[in-house]
Amino acid sequence: MENLTMQDIILQDKDLSYRSREAYRTLRSNIEFSGKDVRTIAVTSCTPNEGKSEVSFELSRSFAQNKQRVLLIDADMRKSVMASVVQKGKIRYGLSNFLIGQCTLEQCICRTNLDGLYMIFSGPSTPTPSELLGSEAFDQLLSECRKLYDYIVVDTPPLGSVIDSAIIGKKCDGVILVIGSGSVSYTFAQGVKEQLVKADCHILGTVLNKVHMDSKGYYGKYYGKYYGKYYGKDSEKEGI
Repeated sequence: MENLTMQDIILQDKDLSYRSREAYRTLRSNIEFSGKDVRTIAVTSCTPNEGKSEVSFELSRSFAQNKQRVLLIDADMRKSVMASVVQKGKIRYGLSNFLIGQCTLEQCICRTNLDGLYMIFSGPSTPTPSELLGSEAFDQLLSECRKLYDYIVVDTPPLGSVIDSAIIGKKCDGVILVIGSGSVSYTFAQGVKEQLVKADCHILGTVLNKVHMDSKGYYGKYYGKYYGKYYGKDSEKEGI
């Protein structure tokens, strides 16, 4: 094995709207008020394309901006999109490499250009992600990282597609369910929620994502009237 230490990467700079920044600060605060023992948080959704990976990343960034030391783990080893946030830097090892014993924990962690934010990417695809995520190696990873970081955010696959997120959620202190506005039915969302309950996961709450904030909708009218005179107009059309 190569004698390598922590990897360094540069993340793409994304400027969020005021509404989005405030929404993530509120989400961060709600988690902080959930209790000092809630430090490992799994994020999932019902179906793909509801924005769970973006929520995972922005929540992690919000913790880091609040002077917390945070680790974001990309545990979607089936269809990861997290690598798209990297602007510069080579990802040599990821989660799958660690879980099968190809590298040390330090070697699979990436130090980012954002103070306090560290990441573990999913790594090469594997035919047995559920087994690896349910293994003692993953338990060891979470246990060791709890000693090193204030918060650990784990981006997981959609629970409506595979069982991976329920496996991870049971090992974490809490689970957040991201629901894209207009993406799934109430019945389907309730079914996913029941899966988390049956897996004995602690559900922290849900995030309603991709809400249209234009002036024609209720949310747009309310927030535009309430905040507009203080902060000005915002051209952002979507928010959490």
